[in-house]
Amino acid sequence: MSACVMSLAGRRSWLAGALTVTRRELRDTLRDWRIVIPIILLTLVFPVIMNFTAGAAQDFVRQYGAEIIGERLIPFLLMIVGFFPISFSLVVALETFVGERERKSIEALLCTPLSNGQLYLGKMLAAMLPPLGAAYLGITLYLIGLYLFRGWSAPPQLLIQIVLLTTCEAIVMVSGAVVVSSQTTSTRAANLLASFIIIPMALLVQAESIMMFWGRYDVLWLFVAALIVVDLILVRMGVQLFDREELLGREFDTINLKEKWRTFVRFFKQVEPKGQPERLTLWRIYRRDLPAIVRRAAYASWAVLVASVVGLLAGWVFAQFQQADVSFNADAGSLTPQFILANNLRVVLVSSMVGVFTFGVIPTVVPLMNSALVAFVVTRAAAAAGNDPFTLLAAGILPHGIFEVTAVWLASILALRLGAAIIARPPKMTLGEGWLLALADYLKALVFVVVPLLILAAVVEVHITPILLDAALGR
Repeated sequence: MSACVMSLAGRRSWLAGALTVTRRELRDTLRDWRIVIPIILLTLVFPVIMNFTAGAAQDFVRQYGAEIIGERLIPFLLMIVGFFPISFSLVVALETFVGERERKSIEALLCTPLSNGQLYLGKMLAAMLPPLGAAYLGITLYLIGLYLFRGWSAPPQLLIQIVLLTTCEAIVMVSGAVVVSSQTTSTRAANLLASFIIIPMALLVQAESIMMFWGRYDVLWLFVAALIVVDLILVRMGVQLFDREELLGREFDTINLKEKWRTFVRFFKQVEPKGQPERLTLWRIYRRDLPAIVRRAAYASWAVLVASVVGLLAGWVFAQFQQADVSFNADAGSLTPQFILANNLRVVLVSSMVGVFTFGVIPTVVPLMNSALVAFVVTRAAAAAGNDPFTLLAAGILPHGIFEVTAVWLASILALRLGAAIIARPPKMTLGEGWLLALADYLKALVFVVVPLLILAAVVEVHITPILLDAALGR
C-alpha cells in the first residue's frame, strides 16, 4: 500500500514539474499580441461568418430543391470552426525550442532539474491549450448562433465526434511541431518542415468532409481511433527523441552533396550504420542486411500491423451492412503479369514518395486499404456464393497474396520509416544522416526484396490462382 502511495506521489510530482513549464510558457504566449489577437479574431468573428454562410447556403440551395446539401453543410462548418483556431497551434509549437534557442533564452530552462519528458510535455501543453480553448469557444459560439437564428442544435453524437476530432487533430499538429522544433537548428527550417504537417491534416479534413456530406457520420469514429493512435506514436516519439544536451550543442546543418552521397553509399554497402565496409552480396543482403533493416524499422512495423488489423475489422464490419454483389472470377481475361506488376509498383512508389511529405502517414494507408478490401471482398463473395470465406481466401487470395502482401507490407514499413525519419532521427545521428540511412534501407529492400516478390506475385496471380480458384469453386 505504501509503495502505491509513493508511486502516486511521484507521478503527481512529475506532472507538477511539467505543469510548471506549461504555466511559464502560457504567460509568455499570452503576452504576445501577434498570437493572441488572431486567436481572438478567429474565436469571435469566424463563428459569426460561418453562421451567415450556413444561412445563406441553406436559402440558396432551397431554391433548387437541394435542402440536403444545406443540412450537411451545417455540421461540416461546425468541424471547420473547430479546426481553424487549432491551426495556430503550429505557430506556437514551432517557437517552443528552436525559437528560444535563437533568442538565447533556452539555456536557463534546460539547466533546471526537470527531466526531458517534463520539459517536452510542458512545452506541448502550453502550445496546445490556448488554440484548443479557442476552438472549443468558437464551436460553442457557432452552436449558439445556429440555435438562436436557425433553430438548429447538434445531435449529441455529432458534437462528441467534432470535439474529439478537434482535440486529436490539435495533439497531432502540436506534438509533431514540437518534435520538429526540438530537432531543427533555426526557425526558418522548422517552418519549412512544419508545412509538411499541415498537408496530411488538410487531406484528413477533406476526407472527413466527404464522409460528412455523404452522411456517414459513423465513419468519423474510425478517424478518431486513427488519430488517437497517431497521437500516442508522436508523443512517445517526441519524449524519446528529445535530448537537452544535443539541443544545446547542435549547430546549423549545412548541405554538402558530395558528403551526403558518400554517406548514402556507405549506408547502402554496410549492414550497420556504424559498422565496417563489407562486400555487398546477395547472400549477405538476405542473411544479414534484411533482418537488420527490419529491426531498425520496429516501430514502423507495429504501426503497419495495427493499420492492417484496423483495415480487416473495418472491411468485415462494412461488409455486414453493405449488400454489394461481389464474386470471384477465375478468368484473368486481359490481365497480364506485366500489367499487375506495373500497377503494384506504381502504388508502392507513389505512396512512398507521398509518404516523405506526410511523415509516413500515406504509406500506412496502403496496407489499411488493402486489408479492408480483402476482408470486404472475401466476406461479400462468400455470402453471395454460399461458400466458406476461408476457402475463398485460401484459393483466391493467399496463393499470390503471400508474396504481394509481404512485399507491400515491407515497402509500407520502410516508407513509413523514411517519412518519419524527418522527425524521428536515430540516436547519435544528425537529421540528414538518419534520413539517408532510412533511404538506403528502403532502396536496398525495394530492389532486392520488394520487386522480386511483386514479380512472383504477378506471375502466380495470372497463371496459378485461377486454377486453384476453379478447383475450390468446383468449376
